[in-house]
Amino acid sequence: MPELVLASTSPFRRELLTRLGLPFRTVAPAVDETRQPGEDPQALVLRLAEAKARAVAPVSPGALIIGSDQVACIDDEVLGKPGGRAQAIAQLTRAAGRQVRFLTGLCLYDSGTDQARVLCEPFVVQFRPLTPTEIAAYVDRERPFDCAGSFKAEGLGIALFERLEGADPNSLIGLPLIQLCRLLREAGLDPLTAPAARAA
Repeated sequence: MPELVLASTSPFRRELLTRLGLPFRTVAPAVDETRQPGEDPQALVLRLAEAKARAVAPVSPGALIIGSDQVACIDDEVLGKPGGRAQAIAQLTRAAGRQVRFLTGLCLYDSGTDQARVLCEPFVVQFRPLTPTEIAAYVDRERPFDCAGSFKAEGLGIALFERLEGADPNSLIGLPLIQLCRLLREAGLDPLTAPAARAA
């Protein structure tokens, strides 16, 4: 079985990948995530997902490497990670009562054959109308400063929404597991029949 590598330091992606029961290790990708002039959001996440996977290939020969990147968009405006309280409040104020589209780029790169499988998984969140008090209370409780869109769907963020629309709710957290399982099977690694990771 080829080694499986997650090109990410995100604890959310690590936790999601752990659900598949496969042994893997994580490597931090050194990738400039700056959006290129005129680059649309889908092109951005596809490019960065593949770039992250390829970035760790030199230290992962012969491995299957998972790269992923995510953006949140209102209309065509990309919402990045807020980084702080004021920015998180501003993002959620903008999102209140509106649809926010999440695009998650996913790449499975075979560093042995130099083959990259890349896709984009969309997901739409309909935010309910929110008061300034609710927004501030949420931000202060969960401090979602490292999350695109300023919320954690796996936590209290669910209280911000009216509905969710998409094929795989895991993509909202950062790693579309349904599509990842398909890519792994195409690469010859079936999560259902591969040896499971040993418990720590």
